[in-house]
Amino acid sequence: MAPRHPLQRIASPSRQISVLLHLAGILSFGASFRFLFAWETPMSAAFGGHFQFLTIIGLTLALCTYTAGFLADITLSSRLFDFKNILSVCSTPLELLISILYWGLCAIDKSLVFPPEFQLDFLPDFGFHAAPALFLTIDLLFLSPPWTIRGYSALALSECLAFLYWFWVEYCFSHNGWYPYPIFDILSTWQRAILFTFSASLMTGSTILLKWAYGRINGIEKFKKEAVDVVSGIRFKNE
Repeated sequence: MAPRHPLQRIASPSRQISVLLHLAGILSFGASFRFLFAWETPMSAAFGGHFQFLTIIGLTLALCTYTAGFLADITLSSRLFDFKNILSVCSTPLELLISILYWGLCAIDKSLVFPPEFQLDFLPDFGFHAAPALFLTIDLLFLSPPWTIRGYSALALSECLAFLYWFWVEYCFSHNGWYPYPIFDILSTWQRAILFTFSASLMTGSTILLKWAYGRINGIEKFKKEAVDVVSGIRFKNE
């Protein structure tokens, strides 16, 4: 059995609250995938399918994270619990990024992320673009040990993921002749480069914010100070 980290609010892995949360998350993510695979669109038959969308890549990572957490709860395995926490370092900031970008762009113009004929009703929209971030954030803040990743490591990870996704999007475009998100058609190449760079910075900011929130909720001054120091260091470097 994995020993409970002294800084966790709620015991995990555990066959009580933890297993119920992870099961609820798996059911939510599974329902989104069920909707997705029954939803016939030109994207589903194209090269890359639905996995051209960052939303679906993030949802897949969220499902893998919660599945690892659920299996750790059932088996009380410290290795599966550690694996869940490793996945969480990537999946939680990514889902926060997806939620911020999606709802932010929708507030400007929803057609930037979805053609009008494929826009979603509220429940599936929430399931794809808000529920994963909420579930993963709750797991991090209350059922996980503190992250040890530092600001510049988070920035390197975010930039790597952002430009890997850009490469994947362009590769799919070379086969399909169109981009998964309408906003990519509007932007020029250098504008897309700026967008992906901004997204990487935003994901890094999400990681720092999550570390600060963890310290705030769990009363750990070290993590609040570390988050502030990273932001100050990046600002000083830019100046």
